[in-house]
Amino acid sequence: MKKTKRAISLLLSLILCLSLGAFGTSAEAQTGTYTILNPYEDVIWSGEDAWGAYKGSLHSHSTYSDAYETLEVMVKEAYRQNYDFLAVSDHGITGTDWDKAPFMHPLYTYQPIIGNPFAHLTTEEYEAIKNGIYENRGKIMVPVLGANEFNNLSLSKNHVNGHFLDANEGNAFPGAENERGYEQAIKYIDEHGGLSYINHPGDWLETNENPAAVDEIKNISFFGDLIMKYDSCLGIEILNEKNGTTGYDRILWDNLLMYCLPYGKNIIGFSNTDAHNKTTVDSSFSVFMMVENTEENIKETMQSGAFFGITRKLRANDRIGPYEEIDVMNKGLPYPMFTDISVEGHSVAVSTTDADTIQWIANGKVIATADISDGKAYTLNLDEIEGSEDFLYIRAELFGDGGLCCSQAFVIDRNSPAEEYESASGVAALLEDIIYFFKGTKLWTIIIELSRL
Repeated sequence: MKKTKRAISLLLSLILCLSLGAFGTSAEAQTGTYTILNPYEDVIWSGEDAWGAYKGSLHSHSTYSDAYETLEVMVKEAYRQNYDFLAVSDHGITGTDWDKAPFMHPLYTYQPIIGNPFAHLTTEEYEAIKNGIYENRGKIMVPVLGANEFNNLSLSKNHVNGHFLDANEGNAFPGAENERGYEQAIKYIDEHGGLSYINHPGDWLETNENPAAVDEIKNISFFGDLIMKYDSCLGIEILNEKNGTTGYDRILWDNLLMYCLPYGKNIIGFSNTDAHNKTTVDSSFSVFMMVENTEENIKETMQSGAFFGITRKLRANDRIGPYEEIDVMNKGLPYPMFTDISVEGHSVAVSTTDADTIQWIANGKVIATADISDGKAYTLNLDEIEGSEDFLYIRAELFGDGGLCCSQAFVIDRNSPAEEYESASGVAALLEDIIYFFKGTKLWTIIIELSRL
């Protein structure tokens, strides 16, 4: 019953947000009491104690699974492109030190046969990269170990990234198909003390063929319920590599924020290269704001959301942009970035660099857009925005010659208790489990794929 009520509420919210008269206005509500929660509140942006802005990716690959380049090549390319941290999350293989061969999955023994050898760093190279002296860069690159892209044998692309696992955990985890496989992976990671997020959900939803899938209640409630069920599941990838199959995942992110925030669960948006070759290392990545570049701080920042998602390539869409395709991979352009963010009362003030335009999104709709070329600062005052009494969150996006930069969500706290989340139970839960069991089999997935052909 609760799941049905949540679905109905979300459907009504989406109808309101997408209609021309989406937001009502009320002078009393406009100036009502609420707090804008700033995910970057603790960041020191300038001065002697300023935090660093560290570039990295938590999702990449090597020939130890299905990539075209060796671990050695991929690590060195990330280092050459000024990455400050990197997680190698090969399929079904939990990452270990880069001067050692990881667990050898039998599935990928074909790689040398087709000309893709296995190779890792020497100990000298590994130490030089960790200490910032390789090729005289003078800046360390931190290995984020214990990463694994789960459900490596899945045909349905229901992939989950796990992080901070022990080296012997998760190796060769096969995973079921579809919904059952998602939960199996997230539950395993949770039980073994790791953190997780859902990789490229648009690939599983097949949004290339059906962009409307990100608005379907069954998909929103499935991912939302799953993320709320496991505290260690932080959110979803909103940007992935060239966004070939994930061009609409920012819209899904907005829908999940609207679905989950009433229950007190924020959805963190991740951005990763998912690189399988050198050419896509400069595709999508993140910039973490941290006191110091350490694995411990990276873990903490993943949970706090004090980071930004960047992409160099993204298809156009007429709902939240970009309104023209972005395609600036490997052109050496500086990417747009925030250089200061502060919240005072109902206003958010930002400064940026290498950005031409800023847009603000609330409840899945663009609520403000401004020209910020030539380094103009910008302040969003929610008391001046019609319908702000209904906002659950706001988030900012920067557009520039070097791509797109996304902030995390600024949650609107109205000082009211969160609704109590309860997972499905009884007959409804039993029927759902039966359906998920059959959809989770390889046979079901093969039959579906054959029927499409």
